[in-house]
Amino acid sequence: MTSPLPVRDGVGATRLHLPLSGPWPTIGAYMAERFFHLDPERLLTRFDRGEIVARDGSPLTRDTPLGAHEFVWYYREPPVERQIPFEIEVLHQDRDLVVADKPHFLPTTPGGKYLQNSALVRLRNLLGIPELTPIHRLDRATAGLLMFSVRPETRGAYQLLFENRRVEKVYEAVSALPEGWDPASPALDGRPFPIVHRNHIEKLRANVCVRVDAEREPNSETLIELIDADERVLHTRLRPHSGKMHQLRVHLAALGAGILNDGFYPVLLPEAPDDFTRPLQLLARELRFTDPLTGAAREFVTRRTLQEAPAPAVRPEQRPAQPMPPRGA
Repeated sequence: MTSPLPVRDGVGATRLHLPLSGPWPTIGAYMAERFFHLDPERLLTRFDRGEIVARDGSPLTRDTPLGAHEFVWYYREPPVERQIPFEIEVLHQDRDLVVADKPHFLPTTPGGKYLQNSALVRLRNLLGIPELTPIHRLDRATAGLLMFSVRPETRGAYQLLFENRRVEKVYEAVSALPEGWDPASPALDGRPFPIVHRNHIEKLRANVCVRVDAEREPNSETLIELIDADERVLHTRLRPHSGKMHQLRVHLAALGAGILNDGFYPVLLPEAPDDFTRPLQLLARELRFTDPLTGAAREFVTRRTLQEAPAPAVRPEQRPAQPMPPRGA
């Protein structure tokens, strides 16, 4: 459903689905109850200013009755954001695709307390492409490669690549060296490398972590390869066959090698402000696929590295993922 409002400052309008009947006399009354955390009069004033519109772009008033429209659009009021002091880098741009190198801590899309501090909004503003849309997503805590669609006309072809698992994705992770590690016979949970780990992952409503159900048929699979290890840490290469939420973090934690600086797995830690000196040691390193439009082989590789990786694995042509200079410095 096309928004009647254009992208503004890199951010698209929000669409709200309304009930067509109920105990609320007006759309404004419903929204005031729905968004109970907002000051009701401040919300209704937005109707007076014509900032909440119907599908045809016509403004609603605070007296518009419930049932007059099924959908309304409006711009979110910008939150007071903490600046994420790391830059996103464009690695590739053509008529149909943008490939970017995302830093840790930056979310892929706007949400919650992050609006301007999201990869999508930063790139829309940087490149002047309001139609830019992510083809896939990375967790906020994960750094590395992100692909964006430039044109709606070709977006579906690239989205199907991910839906049909026709994109080869390669990640790297650094974990604390597991107890009992034997460099002469490297293994995790008694299983020698390379390891194929499978389980059933499900996202429960209102839970920040996913749940593993050992009784159900596996729906996630990751190939785990050893890159290097030293007296402190283990450096692994991860090739996910599926793309379940938090899959790589869950799989390494299940094998006794939870990723360094992970506040979710294997134990959910209390929420705390971001510590920019301790990013999650997970990196989306490579993307490979056959271009659905041209048939050409495409390959993209991040320029970032993981700061806790053993020294021999650091490639001289790469720069660290963190820290990077603050914006404007």
